Amino acid sequence: MRKVLISFAVLSGLGIAPASFAASDAGAETATTVASPPPEDSLAEYFADWFSRVKAAQDSQPHWITPLATVTPRLEEEIRYDQYWESRGNGSTLDVFDGGRGLELIPTGTTEVALNAPGYQFKGNTKHPTNGWLDDQFLLIKQRFLSANEANGNYIVSGFLSVTAPSGGSHFSNNAWVITPTIAAGKGWGDFDVQATAGIAIPTSRQNTLGTSAPINVTLQYHLFEYFWPEFEVNNTWWLNGKQRGGKDQILLTPGLILGRFQLHDRVKLIVGGGYQFAVSPKYVVTSEQTPAYNHNWILTARITF
Repeated sequence: MRKVLISFAVLSGLGIAPASFAASDAGAETATTVASPPPEDSLAEYFADWFSRVKAAQDSQPHWITPLATVTPRLEEEIRYDQYWESRGNGSTLDVFDGGRGLELIPTGTTEVALNAPGYQFKGNTKHPTNGWLDDQFLLIKQRFLSANEANGNYIVSGFLSVTAPSGGSHFSNNAWVITPTIAAGKGWGDFDVQATAGIAIPTSRQNTLGTSAPINVTLQYHLFEYFWPEFEVNNTWWLNGKQRGGKDQILLTPGLILGRFQLHDRVKLIVGGGYQFAVSPKYVVTSEQTPAYNHNWILTARITF
């Protein structure tokens, strides 16, 4: 005991404070406390590891290309722009700029967050041309549940949750928030793959008018040579209820071709593509809600992945 006290006094006199000591005739045990890194260092390390984390996330899933209309179950990091040229059954046209796309990021090894900008629409070939912003699906969160790359099974299962705000102009807004949970999956066999989604769009107000809809999308895709990805999509929306479209079933078919991934610099790659979407059901009749929403639609997509 006397030795321990003397040692403590000597260390104190030298300006050294022992971390801890246990007084006993058998000796003293010194405990070392490891300080946690400052929050600033942890945040800097998180962003410094960003691209290695993205690469690991993408290496553990199939490497298919994202379809034109179907939301892929894959995690993707990119900036995306889509352009639509729609022709409606009543003879009017709709040109949609951006198509509600934007920035997609992979913040964790199994999660994607899409921050989308609202699309801008011009309605023409009518007595009263008009233009304005569409409702904004400003947030989409994607959580990957299961995945395996081409060497280990070639499949993926994910879940989405998207939120659409009633931010559009008076002629183009649903005037209601819409929440859309979705399940998505995909399976590949060699150069061929199938990607599919099934969701339910739930308005938080005006339910009796807008109704709840169930969008279902299926894409058949083939990888030809290095850069060619021909595809064929079936895009279906069924309205379970609602005064406007309750009981109706809108079916669109979309053949298309996507080209990529063309390397621009290191991780940065370019993807471009286009397709022709046309309605096969229901038969168009003159109504205010326009079902199908259009007879046919030319689609252009451009993406920079990183």
